[in-house]
Amino acid sequence: APGDALCRPHYPLESLTVVGGATLSPSLQTLIQLFVNRLDSVESVLPYEYDVFDFCKDDNERRPSENLGQVLFGERIETSPYKFSFKKDVKCQELCTKVYTKGKSEDKNVLDFLKRGMQLNYQHHWIVDNMPVTWCYDVEDSQKYCNPGFPIGCLVTTDGRAKDACVINSEFNKKNTFYIFNHVAIKITYHNGEGEGWRGARLVAATLEGNRVCLPMEVPGEFDSDLKITYTYSVTFEENNDIKWASRWDYILVSMPHTNIQWFSIMNSLVIVLFLSGMVAMIMLRTLHKDIARYNQVDQEDAQEESGWKQVHGDVFRPPRKGMLLSVFLGQGTQIFIMTFITLFLACLGFLSPANRGALMTCSVVLWVLLGTPAGYVSSRLYKTFGGEKWKTNVLLTALLCPGIVFADFFLMNLILWVEGSSAAIPFGTLVAILALWFGISVPLTFVGAYFGFKKPAIEQPVRTNQIPRQIPEQSFFTKPVPGIVMGGILPFGCIFIQLFFILNSIWSHQMYYMFGFLFLVFIILLITCSEATILLCYFHLCAEDYHWWWRSFLTSGFTAVYLFVYAVHYFFSKLQIVGAASTILYFGYTSIMVLIFFLFTGTIGFFACFWFVNKIYSVVKVD
Repeated sequence: APGDALCRPHYPLESLTVVGGATLSPSLQTLIQLFVNRLDSVESVLPYEYDVFDFCKDDNERRPSENLGQVLFGERIETSPYKFSFKKDVKCQELCTKVYTKGKSEDKNVLDFLKRGMQLNYQHHWIVDNMPVTWCYDVEDSQKYCNPGFPIGCLVTTDGRAKDACVINSEFNKKNTFYIFNHVAIKITYHNGEGEGWRGARLVAATLEGNRVCLPMEVPGEFDSDLKITYTYSVTFEENNDIKWASRWDYILVSMPHTNIQWFSIMNSLVIVLFLSGMVAMIMLRTLHKDIARYNQVDQEDAQEESGWKQVHGDVFRPPRKGMLLSVFLGQGTQIFIMTFITLFLACLGFLSPANRGALMTCSVVLWVLLGTPAGYVSSRLYKTFGGEKWKTNVLLTALLCPGIVFADFFLMNLILWVEGSSAAIPFGTLVAILALWFGISVPLTFVGAYFGFKKPAIEQPVRTNQIPRQIPEQSFFTKPVPGIVMGGILPFGCIFIQLFFILNSIWSHQMYYMFGFLFLVFIILLITCSEATILLCYFHLCAEDYHWWWRSFLTSGFTAVYLFVYAVHYFFSKLQIVGAASTILYFGYTSIMVLIFFLFTGTIGFFACFWFVNKIYSVVKVD
């Protein structure tokens, strides 16, 4: 992970130290390099690089190597001029001085940008030995919350109202004044290895401490005189042998009080699953069993007068309209489903923890690229089953349609980021690399999958399809297509909405997400709920002699994505304080990508559950 290559995990306690049998040079090991990441805000979607704000720069600026996920997320880690000597406390050390001259337009623009950053509460993200420098403060019930970022400053408005971090100190009270936090006091906690048989030390925490000696710099709202800002820092070292190297992230993660809510969410979801499972089991064991027994009676005269799902046996496997599009969606959905399952499984095993920056995104993209074969296979096999013959169009749409929509949206969002000068704007070279992965690996693999899919015979149906379509009787309100589809998405969404809140928080409020065990559980619950809700509604529709189930099964569970979009809109207006047209467009642009992916994912689960159910029930009933 970035930082680990440049910051060694062991630091000597004496002039020369032996760790693990290797002699380590004190000139390399005693220096602790602090890295800086991009700055972001909960009031703006636009992150910016550290250098854009005109803070002190490192003379020999270097960037650790970045993975694909970090580039896609817009992380820009670089070295800073903050360099500490191990176990050497420093008090109010001057780093650099920035002078802004009145009447100089360039200086005015830089200062205005800095003020705008304080107004929108932009946050620093610093890294020491791959650990975030955290700002810990007390919240309700005497609990401590540790934020992996801290503000660049704060503002007291023209009417004397203290905003954001200015509320922490009554001395920040001058009207129309910005307070830039030009001094940082960092406490570095280390674990001494002498008591455990190895000599040296490992850094286990880096936190910001309150410091009354060096107060923040006042920046007046109006730039009417020359201004000098001096940046200083203090460092203290503290030994703590209770914190182990392996659990050094725990103090940040434990401060996020989500666990109780998560268990409540899981229990709530399980109740829904049990209720649905009971309903499905009742239908399978009682109603279906009775139906099959009645339909399979030797005396067929009474059965002929019956109504129900057996009556549509000659039409239930009639190919759907727009079968090409449905097969393409199902191919893409299969690709997304397998990608999500493997990514979450690896995350559960701890491979994609917050310490491995960008690993989650890198893993997802690489898996998606490599899973073109199942997408092509599923799409072509189903298209052949639907009686389609335009196989070239099918395979091209499978490879290009949905990824093309996502890439077009992503490219437009990137243009906005580029125009705004944000660090999240992806470099042109990376875009070319993504296109190369798509067209160089994913598309050929989709063609390979499609080749094998078309070589296979069409899926054999348990009953023959009549030549003349049966007339569908008048449907009640609840068995009409739209009400059924709208109802179908409610229960799956009910299972995930609490987890969704934490996911949106991690994306837009820049909180750390680490509860992949919970997420994997919710993924399994969503899988079961989508399947059962779709099967249940499919059975009711077939009993009402409506045999158009192909698209309906996909849309019933896929409608969960519409509820996701509605929730994202609610989250935007109720939880976020985002301002500015660019940030709003970016929020809804990226949300649209999430909604499309989720639509394909949930729709595919519902379709295959229903496909299995329909094949099963019609294979056990006797048909003349």
